[in-house]
Amino acid sequence: MNTEKTEKFQSVLYLNGVTKSFDGFKAINNLSLDVSPGELRAIIGPNGAGKSTMMDIITGKTKPDKGEVRFKDNIDLTRHDEADIANMGIGRKFQKPTVIDSLTVWDNLDLALAGNRGIWQTLVFKLSSNQCERIEEIISLIGLSEKTEALAKNLSHGQKQWLEIGMLIIQEPEVLLVDEPAGGMTDYETMETAKLLKDIAKNHSVIVVEHDMDFVRALDCTVTVLHEGSVLAEGSLEKVSADPRVIEVYLGR
Repeated sequence: MNTEKTEKFQSVLYLNGVTKSFDGFKAINNLSLDVSPGELRAIIGPNGAGKSTMMDIITGKTKPDKGEVRFKDNIDLTRHDEADIANMGIGRKFQKPTVIDSLTVWDNLDLALAGNRGIWQTLVFKLSSNQCERIEEIISLIGLSEKTEALAKNLSHGQKQWLEIGMLIIQEPEVLLVDEPAGGMTDYETMETAKLLKDIAKNHSVIVVEHDMDFVRALDCTVTVLHEGSVLAEGSLEKVSADPRVIEVYLGR
């Protein structure tokens, strides 16, 4: 791993003993997770394993009943709301793209870069040369250079996913949480998305929740398996796939 990414802090995200119950059901049960700066991590597990609740807790949407949730070693995320956490540098991409269909690829990225500016102010605001270069860099990164002026509504499902990832990355988050990005994609789009996330992980920490094992294999990273709200196994995909417990509760289904 690039040592420059690990000099400032040991863990970009650290969960320890986290528990969350809903009406007596423990969605998260004594969960511990440690993600290093600049790491790409895949989270897998059966439905109801606690993956979405874990993401909700990290982003401040849900507060845990107990346990530590820390960002960059010493920032207690349980003391902050969703807006604070997003502004700190934790971005989340949900399964369904939320791009603005009536705007072009460029304008969607411009709006994301603008932050608090509204759509109209963004469209009449003159970008600096550095801002234009940044948008062009992101468009190239997400593989939409030939779609710069295309309306988002005319993009394929996979291209919309890439655009939304670009809209998050242009805001320079330190951590990107990505929820089932391969869902509904073609095989080509799935593999291109894996390449994109690996590229992004060179400069950001990326946590991917996914069901598609071919996609997880293409990510070629550490895999954490959740079951009943806690970590069942962790390691390479090859290692966790050979674990009898993982086979029983997830892969064997």
